[in-house]
Amino acid sequence: MTGGQQLCKGLTVRGRAALALGAAAAWASRTAGRGEGSVIGGRITGRIAPSILSQLAAGKRTVLVTGTNGKSTTTRMIVSALAELGEVSTNSQGSNMDAGLIAALAAGRKAPYAVLEVDELHLAAVAKAVQPAVVVLLNLSRDQLDRVGEIGKVERSLRVGLAGLPETVVIANCDDVLVTSVAYDAPNVVWVAAGGTWQGDSVSCPRTGTRIARTGEKWACSTGTFAKPEPQWLLRGDDLRGPSGLRLPMRLQLPGAVNRGNAAQAVAAAVALGADPARALREISELKEVGGRYGVHDVAGRAVRTLLAKNPAGWQEALSMVEADSVVIAVNGRVADGGDLSWLWDVPFEKLRGKKVVASGERAADLSVRLDYAGVAHEFCRNPFDALTSSPVGRVDVVANYTAFMELKRYYEKWSGEADARMLAHV
Repeated sequence: MTGGQQLCKGLTVRGRAALALGAAAAWASRTAGRGEGSVIGGRITGRIAPSILSQLAAGKRTVLVTGTNGKSTTTRMIVSALAELGEVSTNSQGSNMDAGLIAALAAGRKAPYAVLEVDELHLAAVAKAVQPAVVVLLNLSRDQLDRVGEIGKVERSLRVGLAGLPETVVIANCDDVLVTSVAYDAPNVVWVAAGGTWQGDSVSCPRTGTRIARTGEKWACSTGTFAKPEPQWLLRGDDLRGPSGLRLPMRLQLPGAVNRGNAAQAVAAAVALGADPARALREISELKEVGGRYGVHDVAGRAVRTLLAKNPAGWQEALSMVEADSVVIAVNGRVADGGDLSWLWDVPFEKLRGKKVVASGERAADLSVRLDYAGVAHEFCRNPFDALTSSPVGRVDVVANYTAFMELKRYYEKWSGEADARMLAHV
């Protein structure tokens, strides 16, 4: 019997039937042109067999990745870093709630490893079901207040979730006050100084309510009872430093300081599962784009790079990566984005002064008002695609929130297909 067959052995009759019906639903969805079908398939599977997550995860060494920003990128990094150890199942499409996780594990039933990004509010329940070998905590800041609520609620939920995982290794960003609070009492913590410039949601201590004082890279609550732990992994210049004097050059193709921090946590997670740190970092360094993020597309003579941002902390990091003189900002306000766009006023759009900026998306009017107050001269074009094709030929950076980003991905795919068709027509 192979290792893959052994991993599948724990499925109950009900579980196998649920997977078959879920697969049929996914096929029907694809056939009807309603999408890939993974979410509806996972949802039906979970309804029929509520314990299916536990069954599918049995025998796997699983990594759960959570946090406000960077989940998809860090998940992809860890998958690459674990390639030397064996096959890895993962939710590469970013569906990070129960249905998407079920679909990912069902698709990779024979894989001995799983790396799953998980929505912050779902982490406790998912961790209880899959009993992960490793949990990676990236960062915490406010996001979609109309759905998630205040960030303190998320911090408390994650802390409760970790309390039930005494054997799990927790990879935690000790530069983030809220993440540190979540992991502080866990028995097996690997602290990583992964950085993070957003401090707007951690001015007070989540445990004592007192002020957080910062001195250089250090932070502590004013009572002195809660402070930044000493990291086992940290970034120094162009190097990643780890336990026992380990020192590795970090040369990523993905942009931004935030991705250097993501990579540091990804390496720490891979090492916790037995990967060689140097090889893990080499694999991560080969990544050029993740799910459409950071990739460059040729659109009518314009080299278009697209960045995803969903909340003030994410927008701050994305804007720090903007390099082109021409910038298109696309903002929608659908359910998946969160209907409350008050966060626009916390984004440092002032960084875009002096660039050629176009405000676009369904909520372009709200964005335009914010840009006016930021002193950013801009044009208004509600359709992001028209905004792109009317931009000067050359490099264009696009920064978009979630649903606008997904629409742009589909647009690039369509444009690429039409360009290929035009090329073939002239052959």
